[in-house]
Formats: sequence, C-alpha cells, structure tokens
Amino acid sequence: MLTLKELEKINIDKKSHRLLQQLLDENPRLKEILDASSTSQDFLTAVKSWVLEYLESNSVVADYYKSETTSREDFERLDWSDLAAIRLLDYVDSAGKQIEDLNRRGEIIEVNPLGILWLARKTGTGGGKPDFFTDMIHLFRQFSGASKLTLPTAETVVEWMDRYPDGLDPRMVELREENRDRVLKCIIDRIDNGEIQSEKYVFAPGLSAEDKMAKALEWWQDRSFHFRFAARKADFLNKLLGNSLDPETMKVLHEAEEAGIPFFVNPYYVSLLNVRTPDFAQGADLAIRDYVIYSRQLVEEFGKIAAWEKEDIVEPGKPNAAGWLLPSHNIHRRYPDVAILIPETAGRACGGLCASCQRMYGFQDGELNFDLNKLKAKTSWKDKLKELMTYFEKDSQLRDILITGGDALMSSDKSLKQILDAVYECANNKIEANKQRAEGEKYAEMLRVRLGTRLPVYLPQRVTPELVQILADFKARASAIGVKQFVIQTHFESPLEITVEAEKAVNDLVSAGWTVTNQLVFTASASRRGHTAKLRKSLNDIGVLTYYTFSVKGYMENYHGFATNERAMQEQMEEKVIGLIPEKFHGDVRQFPIQAENMVQNINKLRREADIPFLATDRNVLNLPGIGKSLTYRVIGLTYDGRRILEFDHDATRTHSPILEKMGKIFIIESKSIQQYLDQLEEMGEDIGEYLDVFGYSIGETEPRMPIYEYPDYDFGITDEVTNLDISDTWK
Repeated sequence: MLTLKELEKINIDKKSHRLLQQLLDENPRLKEILDASSTSQDFLTAVKSWVLEYLESNSVVADYYKSETTSREDFERLDWSDLAAIRLLDYVDSAGKQIEDLNRRGEIIEVNPLGILWLARKTGTGGGKPDFFTDMIHLFRQFSGASKLTLPTAETVVEWMDRYPDGLDPRMVELREENRDRVLKCIIDRIDNGEIQSEKYVFAPGLSAEDKMAKALEWWQDRSFHFRFAARKADFLNKLLGNSLDPETMKVLHEAEEAGIPFFVNPYYVSLLNVRTPDFAQGADLAIRDYVIYSRQLVEEFGKIAAWEKEDIVEPGKPNAAGWLLPSHNIHRRYPDVAILIPETAGRACGGLCASCQRMYGFQDGELNFDLNKLKAKTSWKDKLKELMTYFEKDSQLRDILITGGDALMSSDKSLKQILDAVYECANNKIEANKQRAEGEKYAEMLRVRLGTRLPVYLPQRVTPELVQILADFKARASAIGVKQFVIQTHFESPLEITVEAEKAVNDLVSAGWTVTNQLVFTASASRRGHTAKLRKSLNDIGVLTYYTFSVKGYMENYHGFATNERAMQEQMEEKVIGLIPEKFHGDVRQFPIQAENMVQNINKLRREADIPFLATDRNVLNLPGIGKSLTYRVIGLTYDGRRILEFDHDATRTHSPILEKMGKIFIIESKSIQQYLDQLEEMGEDIGEYLDVFGYSIGETEPRMPIYEYPDYDFGITDEVTNLDISDTWK
C-alpha cells in the first residue's frame, strides 16, 4: 500500500523542486497557506476554506459541487475556473480514500495530492514527480484565472482535419496500388521459392512475371487469399513492408512472439501501411500502425492481463458482475435491453488482432486464436444456437441482439444465415407468446439486430454479393414481423482505412437496407488534433454514421495506446462540436435507418442544410467495469507520479441493471499522466501547445444519445418484471 506516511520517506528530485518553486511563485496565497499549516490536515482545511470563499459568490458551482446527481445542462453552465474549484474541493474531500491501482497489479494508492504537496514544501519529500507538479501548476493557473479556455474556431478545426488525407484521396489510391504490388511481389517470390505452399493458389508452369502478377491481382479480390497469406510472424510482416521496420520495433515484435502473443495481419491490411511516405501523408498512418505493431508494455504485461469488464466473466448459473444470469460464455450482458451473442463458429476469430483489443486476456488464455479451421462450426452448434435463442425469447426485457465475437462476418455465409434464421425464429416466437399475455405484462419484442464486424475495414473483400443477399433477405423477412432496426457496427480507426474497396463494401451493405455505424477507439495516435473529426467526415462521405468514440480500456498493456479521458472531453468540446446537429434536424436523422439505401444522399442533404462538415452522431464514452458506458466523471486525486484518479458515475440517460443501486461509484487510475500523454504526442510530431487546455478538463458528463439510436416505441405496454437477474449478493 502506498500511503502518505510511506511517501514521507521519498525525496523529490531537483526538477520537482524547481517546479514546486514555480508553483509557489505563481500563487502567493497558496505559499502563504502552506507555510502557515503545521500539518497536512491543516493544509487541507485551509485550502477548502479558500475555495469555499470562491463558491460563496457562485451558486452554480456550489450546487454542482454538492449535488449527488448532475446533468449535462448543469455541466455546461460551469466556466473554466469553476472546474478547477470543484477539483480542489474533490481533492480535499477524497483525501485518505484507498484505491486499487490495477496498472500496478493491485497496489493500493491513498488519495491525497494536497498532502503530497504539503510534504514537498515542508520536508522536501512526498515522492512527487515532475509530472505531478506540472499538473498542479496548471490546476492553480486555472483556479486563479491566469489561464483561460480558448476554444478553437471551426476554421481551425477544419485546418486540423486537413492534415489527414483519407484513403480515397487520389494520391493515396496511387500509393496504395504501389503498396499492394510490393506485397504481391513478396508473396509471389515466396510461392516460387516454395516457402509458401497452397493447393488453391499456385501458378501454372511457364508463366511470366507479368502473368503471375495478373493472376495475383485476381487472387487479391478473394478473401480466402488474404487469410491464407496473412502474416503470422514478425519477419514476414517486415518483408511485406519492404524490410522497413526499425531494429527496436523488430526486437519488440520478436519478444511478442516469444511471449505467445498471436500475430495475424492480412495482405490487404498490410497494404494500408506506408513504406514510402510523401510529405502530404507524413504520420497519417500512425493510427493503423499502432493497431498492428505491438508495444513493449503489451509484451511485458502479456500473461498477467486481467479482464477489464467484470461482467464479461461468465459462469453459467451464476450472476455476472451486472447481476445477469447467463446460459453460457456465448452470451454477454450489461443492460436490460441488449445482450451480445458470440457464436461458436469462425465468428469467434477476427480478421486481425488489434493491439488494443479489449479481449486480449482471451488471446492470452488461448480461448481466442487464429486457427480458423478449428473454429468452424461444430455439428452440435445448431442445437446450442437454439438454446441460446431461447434465452432471448424467454427474457422479459431483451429487444436488441448484437452478434459479434470475434467478428460476426468471419462466420461463413452458411453459418451467418443459420444464426440470422434463428434470430428471426426467436423474434417471431416472442410475438406469438405475447398474444397470450395481458397488456402491461407483455415481454419486450425484438426491435434491433446488429452485426459487429471490422471486416469492412480489415478485409472489405468479405462483403460479397452472396452476403449482401443474405442480409437483404433477412431484413425483408424480419421487417415484416416488426423488427425495426438493422445495423452493421464496424470499426474504422483512421481516415486512411476508408479505401476504394472499403467504400464499395459499405455501399453494398447499405444497399441491403442495413445502417452502417462506426465505433472508434480513441487511441493516442487517433486522438491527435483533427484526426477523429476528419474520420467522422470521411465516414459520412461513404454513408457511415458514427456511434461511439471509446476511450481505451485496459491497464498497462494498453499504456501506449491510451489517450486520457480528459483528452476525450477536450475533443468532444473543442472539435466534435463543429458537427453538432441542430435540434430541428433530429427528426430527420431519426428517419435515416428507414431509408438506409439512401444514406449517403440523406447525410449530404443534412450537412448542407445544417451547414456542418460532418454529423456528430457519436458519443465519447469509456466502457466501465460492470456498469456500462459513461464519460460522467470527476478527477478526485493525483498520484505522486502525476496520474489522475477519476471517480465515474453511470450514464444517467439510459436504463441499467437494478444492481446499479448497489454499486456506488467506480474509481479508475489512468495509466499515464497528462504530461506523459503530451510527451507522446510531441514524439509523433505534434505541437503540444495546441493541447495544453487538456489539463483543465477534470469533469465530464456523458452526452445525450442521438435520437437515431433510440429504440422505437411499442404500441403496447411491456412488463416491469426483470427476468434472468440475481442481485442478491452485494456487488464487488
């Protein structure tokens, strides 16, 4: 346990002394209070009195600080100094709390940043690192009014967006063709040398180099080719990339292999990484590289990674962390109205392994892998699928099924059709059963069917005419019995992933009448100024609506990819804001899925009429352990090395499991300090002067859900009964 008492033994270094002196020079009253305080408790009391003086003339701040429940409207009434005042009071009120730091494998941290500051001034101890004092300097500048929030103009945000070309830029199309040909030449050489053997992909004797390339270009359109020739070793990936990876990167990748981290990058996706990078595209592919190239922290943590989401731990017959009783590991659930179905088909695998994958612990345990042959559906799967659908059918509140994995589209056409047929039967059975139930006692009927997939990004060749027909046929049948919403949830991470092939795949999916939405993981490289805003615009251009922008979850294994939650709030308030849809158009947006085939035209029409560059239909959130998605938080502490301690509350805009009343607040210690995050951006070539206000976003409130993502109303009353729930044990 790391307590204030233990920190008394740790001296601060020379740089920390210098920053402490700067803090005191800038804040004479703070220095006066420190010098007059005999104990750390005296200091806490004096700071609270000081800040309460500020609140005396500001009832808005006082009400927000004291309130147990807050709202988005309350939050938007606060000014820049108000946020700092509330943070200082939260530092005082939280002093002495003990929080488990899972970044440090369960070490207990005592919250008391002001106590650390007192020790530094009084005894030169407390262990405060430079990042701790840098954060404190920004806090008191904000409180005193020395620093003001300067919001960027819409023109500035557009300039930031223009830094990032998308994959439909003619210059990128040409560069991608060059990449593709290099990748294919490497594969051709391996086939010729006998290093790779395949019964399907062979060259007839006597073919010229030109003929072989022409044949390989035909294979490029076949998804099976990309699975067969996926890079499963770092050395092969490096060859596909023209041996362009530096020695340190290769060392980490080799260590990842030794640690047992799976590796699977298909040729198409390799072609999205640049080897020869012209000036206009410098750094543009970083967000893609960070999904393919593993970090040292991931390698060091692999084998010790814990499940981030407690409710993903499923034991049949026992309630999960959210209180839901589940029949098997094939169903995951947080909320009353939706559950995830993970099929026992190749849909348990993905088209590649994302370095920041939320289920990395599953790969660590061997439960998830890339042995695609072993993942084919077993003969018993059909019977098990029927049992799983019975769970949905007999549940009183479920109205939304998300078929994912893995990746829903990794399933074969036959397997996917089998699953969709079972979903149709389940939906129909719920309707029939309701005919026997009285008004107010009826069960929720199926309203929404979703497929979670990254294949339109990883391997758009998967979207074939046969797949599109299966989706179109299912929509026609399910619509006829009352299912209203049909959604493909995909995951574009970078504007450069929006290629000619990806655009065609999306167009084909939309032509089947399905709405395509995007979930972005807000990694450090994706969090650069303008990157996410440009992605929103480029996705809208091809008919994709944004759904969630997720903060990176996990602990030290995702240190490299983690962008602080404060940066997520900054992006929301300073960049996404230029795409906010005026309320008078909300009714128009709600109708988009009904005319999914016209998505591009409808998006463009609304952008013109509202005069906005993109539709900000997504919400910035973090998946919290056990209680769902939220970005409602307050910074209540700071570790000695400058990492922030956040107290999260649930998203008050949606229905949760009744167990929420037992849970209380969720505390999360971020894996890196704000300064470490800024240092990382600087290494990427960013001007960190553009980001400095990120220190001030110490409070967050979850955005309201866009009307397009609300469930349609029933024309009957459903029961208040909640089935498949057991909250008798106190949540831990």
